[in-house]
Amino acid sequence: MNEENKYLIIKKLVETNGNKNRAAIKLGCTVRTVNRLILKYKKYGKAAFIHGNRGRAPATTIPLDIKNRIIKLYIDHYCDTNFTHFCEIIYDDFNVKISDTTLNKWLRDENIISPKARKKTKKILKDSLKAQLKMTRSKKSQNDIKEAISIIDSKNAHPRRPRCKYMGEMIQMDASSFEWIDGHIWHLHLAVDDATGEVVGAYFDTQETLNGYYNVFYQILTNYGIPAMFYTDRRTVFEYKKKNNAFDDDDTFTQFSYACHNLGVDIRTTSIAQAKGRIERMNQTFQSRLPVELRRAHITDIESANKFLKSYLKKFNDMFALHLNTTKSVFETQPSIEKINRTLAVLSPRKIDSGHSIRFQNRLYLPVTENGTSVYLKNRTDCMVIEAFDGNLYVNVLDHIYIMQEIPKHELYSKEFDEVKKEARPKKKYIPPIDHPWKQASYLNFLAKQKHRSGANV
Repeated sequence: MNEENKYLIIKKLVETNGNKNRAAIKLGCTVRTVNRLILKYKKYGKAAFIHGNRGRAPATTIPLDIKNRIIKLYIDHYCDTNFTHFCEIIYDDFNVKISDTTLNKWLRDENIISPKARKKTKKILKDSLKAQLKMTRSKKSQNDIKEAISIIDSKNAHPRRPRCKYMGEMIQMDASSFEWIDGHIWHLHLAVDDATGEVVGAYFDTQETLNGYYNVFYQILTNYGIPAMFYTDRRTVFEYKKKNNAFDDDDTFTQFSYACHNLGVDIRTTSIAQAKGRIERMNQTFQSRLPVELRRAHITDIESANKFLKSYLKKFNDMFALHLNTTKSVFETQPSIEKINRTLAVLSPRKIDSGHSIRFQNRLYLPVTENGTSVYLKNRTDCMVIEAFDGNLYVNVLDHIYIMQEIPKHELYSKEFDEVKKEARPKKKYIPPIDHPWKQASYLNFLAKQKHRSGANV
């Protein structure tokens, strides 16, 4: 269109001996350029306005036969290869250098996308194919388009799988964020048995936390026993991600997995929600039914909601769980409450400061023996704070367990100005015996192995 417009303006200018300035304004050029166009018109006529590169292929153009060979090679032998990798293969094998953008354009014309394509890309292509399907009248073309759509759908396929054979063989866990009562968004931590669909643990918390999953684990251990495997998402509660700081308090992977390690429970994680569909569907069921039940029970706070869950789970499981006489349980025998309390602990490495005390959660503590005698340790001595499941705090120093006694900011009474009654001799406090879960060397060795494994996976 530009060439045609330019030709008509110059032709009229020559035939009518018009104003060159006006023609230059129309063409958006100088008068000098108009003079050159007049000379070209008089010499070559209309052909003078045809661009010199019209019909000429660029120097970088890949011949059509090579392009077709590359497309056919990808479809026949490398359809599971990402585009960047395939471009490298083409260069190594055929010495033909193409960019992944060019390859992407070629294959898009063939309705082929990369195996690494995002959901948005797949949706755009699928919508485009559906639009083509509506416009196409040929049966053969329609079948080809339908086949291309089915290929895109097959890449997102999540086929059903049978339930596990035994109860306790697989426990699926997840947390659901929802407005369970008006104005309060809590996270419901759930655990469901894959074989029977029975909810084996549930706990409300303000966030998806280690504490929430520990409470669910505690319910499983006390009510059923030790399961064979947990199947979860890739939360940091279960999976280690930080490579630079293995001893950070925020790194909760080492806590839950270490507890499972000591009880012999396997953990498997997935980033695909459909892979653990049992717990995902259970979350939807609870979101539909539980808010109504909480409202009927006049529950207004999270503590009351957790108490209500104990009775509600029994009613829920009676209605929805599979009660099969042939379903054998593979839960191992329930451990003692004392062992559960020691196993579901949060371990945090610390150092003794210059005041012979330990700083933990912005508070200062002093190690004391079971008789209440303070223990004074050397500055910068390594130790490990143990927060047991029941909330009691202990510290492991060189494989000796001490009670952590908080140091108040002010004296509780004055020896000079307060009359203090003689207090009875304090009772001897119980200190659990040192065993495997609380051995510092064992825990640090486990941390090192997990960090190495995480680096290898990356």
